[in-house]
Amino acid sequence: MREFFELFTYNFFQKAFLSAMLASISCGIVGTYIVSRRIVFISGGITHASFGGIGLAFFLGVNPLMGAVVFAVLAALGIQFFTQKGDVREDSSIAIWWSLGMALGIIFTFITPGYTPNLMSYLFGNILTVSMSEIWMMLFLDIIVILFFGLFFRKILYIAFDEEFARAAKIPVTLFNYLLIVIIALTVVFNIRVVGIILILSLLTLPQATANLLTHNFKYLILLSTLFAFIGTMAGLIISYYADIPSGATIIFTLVVIFGIFRIIRYLR
Repeated sequence: MREFFELFTYNFFQKAFLSAMLASISCGIVGTYIVSRRIVFISGGITHASFGGIGLAFFLGVNPLMGAVVFAVLAALGIQFFTQKGDVREDSSIAIWWSLGMALGIIFTFITPGYTPNLMSYLFGNILTVSMSEIWMMLFLDIIVILFFGLFFRKILYIAFDEEFARAAKIPVTLFNYLLIVIIALTVVFNIRVVGIILILSLLTLPQATANLLTHNFKYLILLSTLFAFIGTMAGLIISYYADIPSGATIIFTLVVIFGIFRIIRYLR
């Protein structure tokens, strides 16, 4: 136990702890909406499309997260627009943006002069290398998410479970859909450094799947999802540190184990 608390004397572990806590809040809240709305694969399309922005940012020599934000938001709005106005099936629209982002990311990374050492941390995550500027971005995102869901909780609830009823209740569903898809895009990008592009979708769905075993109340789902996300992230972080294995993969594996434990408990009961 003493060795565990000594970890907090290290600056990099303090940053990792803060990023784990902040990521748990945004992924817990936004992930609950994603799972309830059944748009998990839209989030996957946005996630992989953001790789195009990372590749372009490496090529231009700018902050990769900024490039990822631009591509993720454009992909999110593009998927929403193509589906609603462009007469394109939702799965086809996701595939188009998913493929475009990955293709551009690979091309720009390939033509970037020299070696891109940080690329792996964006693909697979490395919570131990999160910078202070990235933590501030995650905090800013959490504030936006908490305020948005707090102010419009009931409207979001209606849209998540019964869009037709929401339209009948004169809620501007189209506007909220665009706003929510942008928030999803920002959540994906700002948490990429925690578990990476490949695994971020799991951080948005596994805690929710575990919470769903205990409750179906939307408000409690958010709270429990945030709690499970934090427990899984911290446990995975500690295990990866002592075992000297990749943190992103360990965090997701830990979340899967937690889900498995609760699933077995529920089955036995």
